[in-house]
Order: sequence, then structure tokens, then C-alpha cells
Amino acid sequence: MNRLSTKLGKLEMKNPVTVASGTFGLEYSSLYNLDDLGAIVTKTITPEVKKGNPTPRLYETECGMLNSIGLQNSGIDAFLDQSIHNYHFLNTPLIVSFSASSIHEFCIMLKKLENCDKISGYEVNISCPNVENEGIAFGVDPHVVYNLSKELSSITEKELIIKLSPNVTDIVTIAKAAEEGGADSIALINTMLGMAIDWQTGKSMIRKGIAGYSGQAIKPIALQMVYKVCKSVKIPVLAMGGIYNFKDCLEFFYAGASAVAIGTAQFSNPLCPVEIIKELDKFLLEKQLNLKDIIGTVSGIE
Repeated sequence: MNRLSTKLGKLEMKNPVTVASGTFGLEYSSLYNLDDLGAIVTKTITPEVKKGNPTPRLYETECGMLNSIGLQNSGIDAFLDQSIHNYHFLNTPLIVSFSASSIHEFCIMLKKLENCDKISGYEVNISCPNVENEGIAFGVDPHVVYNLSKELSSITEKELIIKLSPNVTDIVTIAKAAEEGGADSIALINTMLGMAIDWQTGKSMIRKGIAGYSGQAIKPIALQMVYKVCKSVKIPVLAMGGIYNFKDCLEFFYAGASAVAIGTAQFSNPLCPVEIIKELDKFLLEKQLNLKDIIGTVSGIE
């Protein structure tokens, strides 16, 4: 029996470790066998070409990283015509992350992606502004999340993961809306909001000012959100946020997550995901446990 096997909705994974969207590229294949990963998540793609935000758009903080990339990508048509072929050598599940500015655009994108057999599932990035809702981000309105999930789930039989933003009042309400709409699983958390200013000059370290904040400092925030969501929904959770080692992963598993994604940690240690897989396997072997034995078993809470 494979101690590390897990299931994320419809997706069977040989181990619970994948990579966070936007933090990983196929260049990593020069460092290790990418099939060792439980799955691979692409950078988020959009309906049209996006040039991204002006620089500076990355800044390393005391215990994390600010990024304001702006979803720079070549658009869905170029992805399907060119980029997708680069993944054909993989034998591990491929999850495509995508985003749009309206429910209609999301549906058009999904229908196009459905024509590619290589894709095992989708990560729906709902942190972007919704032009149909006065520019308010999809992820903050449970009614919009429900409607989007309902529309997309009617189009595909593949794994449908709704990626939630932590920048909301009640993450549980949003997660329930995604579940009720037909999502197969939930991914959380996306980046927090952050900012950095040069104390000597008063100049913003990021051209756009406010940016997405990730890294070790957000782990306790992500952990409590994962715990609350796992207690409130029946569909599985893909957890991310400040995971740097196998001990961090175990915290999320005890909180209820079925799989984890490694993000910012890869910038300081590109081998982090495969090192974590080995250490998790070693830990479970020593404890004579399977991963499924510990998921959602956190104790000491009244």
C-alpha cells in the first residue's frame, strides 16, 4: 500500500504534494523528476494576453514575499496551441489554473480547455475583479461563487477546484457556496494583501503599492482557514500558505487538508517539494501510519 496516496475530489494522487500556481515552471525538470510530484499546477492563464504589472513587482520581506505580477501570460489560445504540448511527457496529473473577468468568459475558457485530454483538472482562480459585479472580486461574493461553480461544474467531468482568496470576511460562507455550486474541491489560501515601503525614502517597494503576500508568516492564518473550511464542507481541501517543510504539511493534514501545494518556499529551495515527499514518507513509515489515518485528526480543541 502507498502510504502517501490521497484523493482530491475525483483526482487520485500518488502523494499529496503539488506546487502552487505561478511559483513553478517546467525548468524544474532539470533538478528532479517532475513525475515524483503528486500533481502539477500551471501558472494562471486568462482569456487574452496579459503583459502583467510594471516593475518593481517582487519584493522579499523579513519573512515572506510580496508579488504583483499581474497574471502575466500569453492567453488561453497560445497556451493550447503551444504551451500545453510541453507537458505531454508528464505522467502525473496536470491541473490548469485559469481566471477571467466574467462568468461567461470563465465558461468559454473551460470549454476550450475541455478539448485537451492531457488536463486532469482545473484550478479556478476567483481572486480577480468581476466586471459583471462592478469590479468586485469574484471570491468575496458567495452568490457569484455559487453561480460560477454551478456553471463550470455543468461543463466538465474533470476535477474542479475553486481557489479561494483569504481577503474576505467569512471564508466558510464562500467555501460552502463553492461546494453547493458543484465544486469538487477547494484550494486555499491565495495570497494575503501586503505592502512594503523604503523607510529611508518613503518609496513603495512595489510599483502598484499593494501586492500579494506569501511565505512563512501567513501559515497560521492559512491553517485556521483550512481548519474552519474542512469542518464546514464535505469536499476535500488543497491547502497552501507558508508551507516550507514536511512538519508544516502535517499541520495542514491534521487540520483536515487532503493535499498541499508548495509555493514561495521553492524560490529559496527548488527541491523543497520532493524533499517534503521523502520526509513525509519517512515520518509515516516510522509511525506505521497512512496519510489517510491522520487527515482531520487534530486534537486538544474544545
